[in-house]
Amino acid sequence: MRRRQTTIRDVARAAGVSPATVSRYLNKVLTLPSDTAEQIERACESLAYRPNRLAQRLSIGSSGLIGLATPEIANPFFASLAAAAESEARLLGYSLLITSTNGDPDIESANIDRLDARDVDGLIVLTNRPDDGRICRRITGRRDVVLLDEDVPDADVARIFVENEQGAHQATRFLIEAGHRRIAHVGGPRDLFSAKERYRGFASAMQEAGLPVDPSLVRFGEYHRDWGLEAIRSLVAGVGPTPTAIFTGSDYIALGVLRGLHEMGLQAPHDLSIASFDDMPFAELLHPPLTTVRQPIEDLGRLGVSTLLAQLRGEQVRGVARLPTELILRGSVARVALRRRRRENISQRNASEGGRL
Repeated sequence: MRRRQTTIRDVARAAGVSPATVSRYLNKVLTLPSDTAEQIERACESLAYRPNRLAQRLSIGSSGLIGLATPEIANPFFASLAAAAESEARLLGYSLLITSTNGDPDIESANIDRLDARDVDGLIVLTNRPDDGRICRRITGRRDVVLLDEDVPDADVARIFVENEQGAHQATRFLIEAGHRRIAHVGGPRDLFSAKERYRGFASAMQEAGLPVDPSLVRFGEYHRDWGLEAIRSLVAGVGPTPTAIFTGSDYIALGVLRGLHEMGLQAPHDLSIASFDDMPFAELLHPPLTTVRQPIEDLGRLGVSTLLAQLRGEQVRGVARLPTELILRGSVARVALRRRRRENISQRNASEGGRL
């Protein structure tokens, strides 16, 4: 026969106290004299009592769950962030419920409904689209919500971002220092927070160097490789000189740019230098390895969890926290002088080979 599970009433009977006393003691909301506490501990040990953690949390109004609403699971950026958040939550005694919204505002709202239903104690929100006002109205002023990575304008909640503008400025300045003057920018959605900040960083670096930002070399679209492919095709086929370098707003865009160059018989960095943003795991495996701005993805996830739990404890956490970025130099950027020398060498070799025919 199946053995009956030990209950809190069994422990109370063995310790000579009430079930309520045992419950409050085990939930750490009651301090008892040392001899009484020892009686309860001995009873738990002798009866092999294992507390039902869910029931304990529910008794004090906590589910022990926090939610992470992310646009995608398959994307390495969001997957890495979610893994770091789950690890931090577990370390701090919570479980993490991860949901994928696919950028759908209705699904995002459904995740906020989980808060009101007390299915989760708090919610970390990542979005990949400009808000139409619905999410802002639902979360503003709440102390059980943290925004990560992308902003919801005017929402009065704790927010954690990376230094988008500073990172883009640094990458663009590196291209300029390599001798490039005609530099294109291919970014994400025009109205998205990160895309706007990264463009500002690009533009400020150009202006500081006394270089004009040519509107014909600026494109906004999606953080997707298909958009990078479309953008590089239009830049190379456009009217006027083609750029010698490009700053892309994400590594996924850079993937599309590299594919487009290959289709057109061009190579990076010899025909076009590329600097990007993200430092996805695949960036160093590309040909050439990608020069890119590294985001502290895991730190974003960990800080999102610790900030949320601090708020749930009643701590006042307001405003915006920013995490630093780092420019990672690899092989996708060439100095203009080296590019010119390579073209001259190719021309000389071709002339020499033609003379021998």
